[in-house]
Amino acid sequence: MTIVHFPKTKQGCGGKIPQWLILPVAPQAAARIRFCGEDKLPQAVPLRGALTWIADLLAQGSDIAGLDLHGPGDPLATVTMTRDILAMLREHYPDLPLGITTLGLGLAEHATLLAEHGVARVTLLLDAVTPQTVKKIYTWIRPGKRNTPLAEGAEILIEEQAKGIAACKAAGIAVSIQTTVYGGINEDEIEEIARQAYALGADSISLLPGPGKGWLKTEERLPQPSVETMAALAKKAGQHIPVVCLPEESPRGESIPPADGGTLSVPKPTTARPNVAVLSSNGMDIDLHLGQAIKALIYGPREDGLACLLGTRDLPEPGSGDNRWQQVAEILTDCFVLMAASAGQKPRDILSSLGLTVLLLEDNVEGTVDVLFGGGKKVKCKK
Repeated sequence: MTIVHFPKTKQGCGGKIPQWLILPVAPQAAARIRFCGEDKLPQAVPLRGALTWIADLLAQGSDIAGLDLHGPGDPLATVTMTRDILAMLREHYPDLPLGITTLGLGLAEHATLLAEHGVARVTLLLDAVTPQTVKKIYTWIRPGKRNTPLAEGAEILIEEQAKGIAACKAAGIAVSIQTTVYGGINEDEIEEIARQAYALGADSISLLPGPGKGWLKTEERLPQPSVETMAALAKKAGQHIPVVCLPEESPRGESIPPADGGTLSVPKPTTARPNVAVLSSNGMDIDLHLGQAIKALIYGPREDGLACLLGTRDLPEPGSGDNRWQQVAEILTDCFVLMAASAGQKPRDILSSLGLTVLLLEDNVEGTVDVLFGGGKKVKCKK
């Protein structure tokens, strides 16, 4: 088997590689991984926000290869909603291929439905092929709407994933396996995952290093796989199925430099504009596209000068064109910066002309706000 390397986009060569655009529109989870911390599931992006985002990117000339329904929950946990979203995407963008990323619970049952609604590719999140290992990775698994003991859920998951691959192939849907390598947990099963997936009809596999976070509710550390380990596992998997080496994610937008250096001119608070607006789905990370956001977190100085969260403000619903950005500027008239993960050039230009600078970055909210207000370390605000 071969290992397929996607080349990186070369600057100035005019040869960008089209990427599938991830649409986090699934609101409900089907399982919970032990290593994702104790945070609540981020809020799913409303379909209208996703449509605005796609339109903005295409207007900028972005080359989109396809649209993938992926997170924050599982598309198959809310099949009726997913069906409606697929129908709307197909109506608005009939030439763009559609895909979903799923754990696979219910995949065999709904493969034909997905094919009928234009799904060309399913990315299956397959991290283990034995119940023992599944139980080490997940805290709970919920087939359908019923609570299931983890031991039973693990066996159901393995069976559903296997049936799902075969059903997708029968329905004419390509299947890509995505396996997260958790150090000391599932490394010994990677080759068997590849072998079984290919035997069932999967087209390729990609391997991602698991997060180096602690176990949920314990102090035990989870070692992150080394580059050498990942390369060795890819070589083993490649003996059975084509391995797709995903390109490294390049940072989007501008970065805020550290407080003690850097050359980027960072906006500063003024008497008229003392506050910062932040677009975040979970209150901790700057992770929303400007076109998706319907709320903004507002940070600013208290009486003692410490920058803290002051509250939230509703933003206009997507769909009102340039008038929406004028409304945003009026709502955020006391803010000197609006921070988002990404944004179209036109709204950035409009907001800038109205006195509101848009900074694009993906980072921790409190740490970044602290830098903007001149701090070098994260300071936790007292209630």
